Amino acid sequence: MSLLRVPDRSRPRRLRLPAVLATGVLVAAGLAVDAGAAASGAPAGVESAGDRFTERPGRGAPYKNPRLSTERRVADLLSRMTLEEKVGQMAQAERADVSADPGQIADLFLGSVLSGGGSVPADNTPEGWADMVDAFQEQALSTRLGIPLLYGVDAVHGHANLNGATVFPHNIGLGATRDPRLVERIGAITAEETRASGPQWNFSPCLCVARDDRWGRTYESFGESPVLAARMGTIIDGLQGSRRGDLDDPEHVLATAKHFAGDGLTTFGTGEGDYTIDQGITEASRRDFARLALSPYVPAIKHHDVGSVMPSFSSVDWTDDGLGNPLKMHAHDELINGWLKDKMDFDGFVISDWRAIHQIPGDYATQVAVSVNAGVDMFMEPFSGDTVGYPQFIETLVQLVEDGTVPEERIDDAVSRILTAKFELGLFEDPFTDRRHIDEIGSPEHRRVAREAVAKSQVLLRNEDRTLPLSSSDDVYVAGSNADNIGNQAGGWTLTWQGGSTNVIPGDTVLDAIEDAAHGDVTFSADASAPVPAGAHGVVVVGETPYAEGFGDVGGPRWGWDPGDGGVLRPEKTMLLSEADTAAVETVCAAAASCTVLVVSGRPMIIPPELLEQTDALVASWLPGSEGGGVADVLFGKRPFTGRLPVTWPRSVEQEPINIGDADYDPLYPYGWGLRTGHRGHHR
Repeated sequence: MSLLRVPDRSRPRRLRLPAVLATGVLVAAGLAVDAGAAASGAPAGVESAGDRFTERPGRGAPYKNPRLSTERRVADLLSRMTLEEKVGQMAQAERADVSADPGQIADLFLGSVLSGGGSVPADNTPEGWADMVDAFQEQALSTRLGIPLLYGVDAVHGHANLNGATVFPHNIGLGATRDPRLVERIGAITAEETRASGPQWNFSPCLCVARDDRWGRTYESFGESPVLAARMGTIIDGLQGSRRGDLDDPEHVLATAKHFAGDGLTTFGTGEGDYTIDQGITEASRRDFARLALSPYVPAIKHHDVGSVMPSFSSVDWTDDGLGNPLKMHAHDELINGWLKDKMDFDGFVISDWRAIHQIPGDYATQVAVSVNAGVDMFMEPFSGDTVGYPQFIETLVQLVEDGTVPEERIDDAVSRILTAKFELGLFEDPFTDRRHIDEIGSPEHRRVAREAVAKSQVLLRNEDRTLPLSSSDDVYVAGSNADNIGNQAGGWTLTWQGGSTNVIPGDTVLDAIEDAAHGDVTFSADASAPVPAGAHGVVVVGETPYAEGFGDVGGPRWGWDPGDGGVLRPEKTMLLSEADTAAVETVCAAAASCTVLVVSGRPMIIPPELLEQTDALVASWLPGSEGGGVADVLFGKRPFTGRLPVTWPRSVEQEPINIGDADYDPLYPYGWGLRTGHRGHHR
């Protein structure tokens, strides 16, 4: 028999229900207002929202009246819903699960659908996305109450699932810019491109603080400092607008602060079932946890008013209580209900991560009950090859409410939060995709901002004899595995979940950009097998191949394994340069007039002393995305180097974890290091 961990309800709790509902007072009937025609982007043959509301009973219901407050509209709608309709709002399916039978959306009263990484419509164009989302929306609107659907997507560095979207540097590169205003602009462009193609909800930003670069999600972090992560929370304002009241603007989306909390602090060797870092255990005192894990969420909630929060797969083990009893974040009543909702007064909703509740001990009913009672409001429950998914979640939760295991007031609280977001997004008035900005997706203007971000993210680590900037009149010899590979340059979460070396997106590789910027001769040889012309300056672009999440972890049985390669060991994922890249650096540095090495990677790479000695200039280029031109801009002096390290650059993998403030701190390059172009040895 499984034991349910029922939260302590003896302490006073503030339930997030509108006062008019909580006191049992009926909401007065509002003015009968037609919802109006759907957005101009509604697909051919689709009825407008106004037509549907006219046909269904209760056209004059208060919840359909946009002149009333959101609180009154939520209270009215909730009072009309059955238990099955409420629980359906708490369930989220994956696009692939409902594509074959979209009628499930209506039959199960589903509240949300998402696209996982790489889950795209057959027509992976802006129009194809918008048509897909609108077709799903049509099913949601066909239900008795016509509650619109909320569609979510991981637009973590631009809407990169969509082929043709602007692909920005990953967060680690944005952290290197130290430019919160630029990051806010990036959020605004991401939101505009995402919503113009259908989705109204972005599972971003990641506010994790990466304290161990062996973690496969390091590049999703803005850096190792919680202060830096908090500063970059301005991306929320770009995504949502300066306040949540801007959400109904077709240029904004609902943002998600993730992964709450401590996913960047997990201890190497404490993963469950293996020795991975991702989804492991955060072992920390309460004080350290508050400083390193919780602090970035304070401004995200209090200042930026983020609309949703996603818990982490990881567990938390308080080291100062001596109990040694790790608890999964999705079951953590003290942190979700207690800290997030009560102490921080978070009034958005909590969305689970991908099937994350299945990692909670116990049978499925136990997993659902524990997580709902801990404060999770919506559940990402795709089938993912299993027989248990969103239909079973709905059936299970209804039964748990009926037998008293989950209080119906907890259901009302969760659904009120979800409905509030839908009203704030304006989905009841304009449920279909507003396509007015669809032609701006991937526009030259947007790509110019991405190029600026790339240039500002470049960190000049070494610049002997003022090697950089190069003269545009120089002859240049380009080598290395990442010089002409836009898939490697973009990294994970690009077209597919893991990304891929063979993935191609619109944009410029580093080689393309060098060829555009240089007026002298440019020779390219990926493996440096072609002779280096006399007097040519060498640029060797090395680094990693793409990965995402645990598949990028360094250590344990999953060390360097790539599902896209059928389980082939990939030593380049160990923070070490591949033999081919090392050989290319040695060859070019021995023959070229000067030797510049660019490291295209999601985290620091280990540069052996003997290799560093051969290198005149060393640049951390991170994962720049689609705009290689930003790399060439600083390489040739069109823009100055201004980037600063967002993480400590270690001398060896054995130094990990290494972070600013550690005892015996002796990195190759410290946190915050970055040279200005032409100023040898100047520490900024």
